[in-house]
Amino acid sequence: MDLSYTPEEEEFRARLREWLAKVLPGLPPKPDPEDWPGRRAYDLGWQRTLYDAGYADVHWGASPTTRLIFLEETEKAGAPYVGANFVGLLHAGPTIATEGTEEQRARWLAPILRGDEVWCQGFSEPDAGSDLAALRTRAWRDGDHYVVSGSKIWTSHAEVADWCELLVRTDPAAPRHRGITWLAMPMDAPGVTVRPLRTLAGSAEFAEVFLDEVRVPVANRVGAENDGWRVTMVTLSFERGTAFVGEVVACRRVLGDLARVAHRNGAWDDPELRRRLGRLNAEFRALWRLTQWNVSEAEGRGVPGVGGSVFKLRYSHARQELYDAAAAVLGPDALDLDRPWVLDRLSSLSYTIAAGTSQIQRNIVAERILGLPKGR
Repeated sequence: MDLSYTPEEEEFRARLREWLAKVLPGLPPKPDPEDWPGRRAYDLGWQRTLYDAGYADVHWGASPTTRLIFLEETEKAGAPYVGANFVGLLHAGPTIATEGTEEQRARWLAPILRGDEVWCQGFSEPDAGSDLAALRTRAWRDGDHYVVSGSKIWTSHAEVADWCELLVRTDPAAPRHRGITWLAMPMDAPGVTVRPLRTLAGSAEFAEVFLDEVRVPVANRVGAENDGWRVTMVTLSFERGTAFVGEVVACRRVLGDLARVAHRNGAWDDPELRRRLGRLNAEFRALWRLTQWNVSEAEGRGVPGVGGSVFKLRYSHARQELYDAAAAVLGPDALDLDRPWVLDRLSSLSYTIAAGTSQIQRNIVAERILGLPKGR
């Protein structure tokens, strides 16, 4: 494990900082949070800017350490997040780059990098919850197509997506973790219905997706038929291993802002609050080191390892604790949805569920890291 940076990597950091300082002041204003077509256009416009400058391929065309530096520096500079296309850039794209055929990589990777196409994730189902292996969306072979029927839920950005990374059950007689296949489904295919869902925070970035005999070409299958669980573990390793890098940087920035606000409004006089903020500072510093460790491991393996589950487990709870501390700093203003951090506090409640619940992460840590027997 090597947590240091080479001279070449530090040169990349300096060059990126200089470019960001030039480009960011000229960006257009962000669209209204409820304007999803506008948000899609804004996010993809930023992606095209990265592409034209030669930075678009850092998510899977560069080393994990270079990707870490990129995410750290763009977050520190306040650059736009990947936004509407986070599934394409952080989940589907790396999976296709790792597991896809040459033809699939040629078809899908360049449009993602150029900001031409948006992806969503069709994994969770209404009756399966976080038990991904319990999915029941069915796909059967009909010549050169799969015919898909079922439903998905919590499908991020489905309302503006062009493609969906979709898990289907192709062998219902197989054991739970087998008989699953990973497909790339066009969202404009006949039989696809999208119904947006509004969250506790008032946003509508999730949707239910209903599939009524949707025909998906067999050529859109990534990996072998019935090998989708293994391919999915590749997807989830990216989701849990490196997709939260920018968020750790953002949380460390929020922590500093909280301390400054607490000094101004007198909350800093509370010794219990000072202890909370000090412990959170240590927590996020440790999470950043764990991130570097996971990236170092991915440097040798090609994909993040199970250490991503350790990170996801602790980060989810630390984020909730951070915004609970923000509520303590804000006092009565923590009930004002227009105040900074209040909506973030509401959205933080989902982090112990999203990308694999904390219970699932504990099982992974117990079985794959500690070597404990599987629960019955």
